[in-house]
Amino acid sequence: MDRKQHIAIFTTASLPWMTGTSVNPLFRAAYLAKDGEKKITLVIPWLSLKDQKLVYPNNTTFGSPSEQESYIRQWLEERIAFIAGFTIRFYPGKFAVDKRSILPVGDISEIILDEEADIAVLEEPEHLTWFHHGKRWKTKFRLVIGIIHTNYLEYVKREKNGQFRAFLLKYVNSWVVSIYCHKVIRLSAATQDYPRSIICNVHGVNPKFLEISKKRFEQQHGSNRAFTKGAYYIGKMVWNKGYGELLKLLRDHQKELAGFEVDLYGNGEDSDQVKEAASKLKLTVRVHPGRDHADPLFHDYKVFLNPSTTDVVCTTTAEALAMGKIVVCANHPSNDFFKQFPNCRMYDDENGFVEVTRRALGEEPVPLTAAQRYELSWEAATERFLSVSELNQVSRTEMEKKSSKGFASVSLNLWKNMEDTSAYFHHLALGFEATRRAFGAIPGSLQPDEEQRKELGLTN
Repeated sequence: MDRKQHIAIFTTASLPWMTGTSVNPLFRAAYLAKDGEKKITLVIPWLSLKDQKLVYPNNTTFGSPSEQESYIRQWLEERIAFIAGFTIRFYPGKFAVDKRSILPVGDISEIILDEEADIAVLEEPEHLTWFHHGKRWKTKFRLVIGIIHTNYLEYVKREKNGQFRAFLLKYVNSWVVSIYCHKVIRLSAATQDYPRSIICNVHGVNPKFLEISKKRFEQQHGSNRAFTKGAYYIGKMVWNKGYGELLKLLRDHQKELAGFEVDLYGNGEDSDQVKEAASKLKLTVRVHPGRDHADPLFHDYKVFLNPSTTDVVCTTTAEALAMGKIVVCANHPSNDFFKQFPNCRMYDDENGFVEVTRRALGEEPVPLTAAQRYELSWEAATERFLSVSELNQVSRTEMEKKSSKGFASVSLNLWKNMEDTSAYFHHLALGFEATRRAFGAIPGSLQPDEEQRKELGLTN
């Protein structure tokens, strides 16, 4: 009897942290498993209690992986209309305060048994492999697909010595992604380029947002006003997530935007500074704590403002379009996917922002067509993913031909030999604590500590 093709999706974050690499891989796993033809495993980080308190909102903590899994599944079940038959596994992770990121501990590829290692999807492959020390991903898995979520170079450029650090990071990212991934999917052209990469938005929106737009336009059709509020923005409240750009635009064009009002929603380390900057404007800028974007509070807003240029494909922009709102955003590669939607209004410069925003507030959104709604859905995103990754071309016969080659294997192909040598060097360098620290790894992350071994039931 032929076994099902196994796809293991590894990601860098998990709920209740409401970040893109928690939510999108979760939906990807659910929709890939929907037809029952493939075996899907979602592999997510497990944090010890002290790190959970640093990362998860509202003092949410879990005493065991099974408790967190129950939370994740309940969250998903409230948002999809089918039973998602996939497995959830945990790998040991630690929170790096300086990077505001969860980093893997030990060889996380071991979470998947060798006999089931068909296809690996690495969500943020650079992030997952910067400090990897263990089996080479390309050796263990028949096919390794990396999905680039984050524009790391843009973030680093905004830090101290940013240009130099971004220059180094660009080559480190290219190095690890090339030696560990067969194929690379970039969500948009806003990311750095990679060898063997293709640009395709393989993300969809939570189905709840598409349901909201249906109700809104039913109200509009019934001669009721579908939208009774003006403009808003929602996002993590840090300067480089669009708040810096937005407040600068509002400050520099207060005269042209006289009478304009906007609500900002978010939590983050720059919240106090954002509130202070907003209070100095002559315009009415109200700053609120963060909320779920699907909250009924947002249903009545007509215009979503998003001047951010650090995103790769902004999830909240997609959600706003799915809810039937007008979106005002920069003409930037991160927004290319949204150009196909009539409610997406783009601007090229500051004067364009003023003009487009004023016009959007005076107009009504165009109802989404069935085809446009589908394009935003996870069904369409899953089709795009299967197409560009060419998973269906990985036959069962190929899956059974597991490579037994080790590092730096002899090869007639010069490039293959160079790549093997490069992978061996990375493996060797990241096997020493001193080298790991020099590269920026968390101290003691070569192997899980005793506490995490116990919590995850790992053997020594």
